[in-house]
Amino acid sequence: MNVAPVRGGTGVQDHVALAEIELCGELIIAASASREERLSSDLIDEVLRVSERDSDFGASKYCC
Repeated sequence: MNVAPVRGGTGVQDHVALAEIELCGELIIAASASREERLSSDLIDEVLRVSERDSDFGASKYCC
């Protein structure tokens, strides 16, 4: 990913912020494509790839 240089010649990247922005964009696209008034929890999990993240990081062991 390219980031426009800031005056002074140094570019700053916040990878976490960029990832969050990308996920928000994916949610916005899913919401605009949905026929329902609200997105279901399952669809939100699918868009955010929650099951993939949980299996990658073992988050399911922290769940109630």
